[in-house]
Amino acid sequence: MYGNGLKHSGKRSNQRVAVVGAGMTKFVRRAQETAKELSWEAAHLALQSCELTLDDIDAVVIGTAPDAFDGVHMKSEYLSDGCGGWGKPVIRGYVGGGTGVFAAIQGWYHVASGLFDTVLVVCEEKMSSCKPHPQAAFLTIFDHTTERPLEPNLLWIFALEMNAYMNRYGLSKRDIATVSVKNKRNAADHPAALLGDPDITVDDVLNSPVLAWPVQRLDVSPVTDGAVALVISASHVARRVTRKPIWIEGVGWNLDTSYWTNRDLSYPVYVEEAARMAYDMAGITEPRKQIHIAEPYDPFDYKELHHLEGLMLFDKGQAPRAAADGVTQRNGDLPVCPSGGLLGVGNPIAAAGLMKVAEIFWQLRGEAGARQVPGSPKRGLAQAWGDLMQVGTVIVMGV
Repeated sequence: MYGNGLKHSGKRSNQRVAVVGAGMTKFVRRAQETAKELSWEAAHLALQSCELTLDDIDAVVIGTAPDAFDGVHMKSEYLSDGCGGWGKPVIRGYVGGGTGVFAAIQGWYHVASGLFDTVLVVCEEKMSSCKPHPQAAFLTIFDHTTERPLEPNLLWIFALEMNAYMNRYGLSKRDIATVSVKNKRNAADHPAALLGDPDITVDDVLNSPVLAWPVQRLDVSPVTDGAVALVISASHVARRVTRKPIWIEGVGWNLDTSYWTNRDLSYPVYVEEAARMAYDMAGITEPRKQIHIAEPYDPFDYKELHHLEGLMLFDKGQAPRAAADGVTQRNGDLPVCPSGGLLGVGNPIAAAGLMKVAEIFWQLRGEAGARQVPGSPKRGLAQAWGDLMQVGTVIVMGV
């Protein structure tokens, strides 16, 4: 059973769908480009990568955070021409931080349904120019549960979850800081990364300023501007435009209750349910053997571990040990966030999730450059998470 109370059939669409192109801007702290220009650049690079033009695009999917985050009213209407949507059907999706992967899922189902042959998916965020800081949107987010005004900031909210995870499994900050170190080192090889650092150490993370215990500055991904785009096509188009289509084998999504006091914050059930849906569709029965590379959502270092367990790639409470043993390193048995993730590349909310889908695309095609994992992986997944610790989105891709 899934979060909407319906049992997923596990059936695959008869229409095979592939990612055939991808592009991304640099992720930066304060972009000089407008949000439209960032979107255009990512879309242009994605189309250029598969030698298509806007004439070949049937529809455009736009993924962005709430309008308040960019400080632009009716943002999809504002962005649509910059995303290539002039004179075409435009679909905007938003499920918090889960948007980037869900936008790819939206692109998939518009093609899998037979409605369109080729869809351009563009995710963008430009939060640097919004004043006051859009985090103010979270000041009242708990009021429906607590029935009193707490006025928390975003860091307080996730400090609660991080505390729950650490306390449940007896974890130390050192156990978790290894994730931040791995991802920032991996990001040093990413040409679009904001915070790549080949020399960072665990002690650097542990000595960084405390923001809301146990969250410290280097546990967190930064506010970032940037955009990412994918080209998604039906099989008859994909085989014509590339010799290396990367097939979308399974998709899943789940929305848990926002009443966090009713949930066990130490385990992301919403991710497990989304993963089960995607695995069923992809015919995956043993994810630890059948998934060769993973890009889980990592806006905080503990979240990579939390999500790996929700994805059933490690037992509950065991992901930190695997990370400490090198299993999740780029050359480990299960490479995790070889891109550098949000902690290293940056976190332009919706674009961050789509960056992870693009990374799986490049890795499976053997086009990740210095980030390329060894062993020619055949299947990978990307996952994102958002809203009030409640949304899970998963996509499984293969050669």
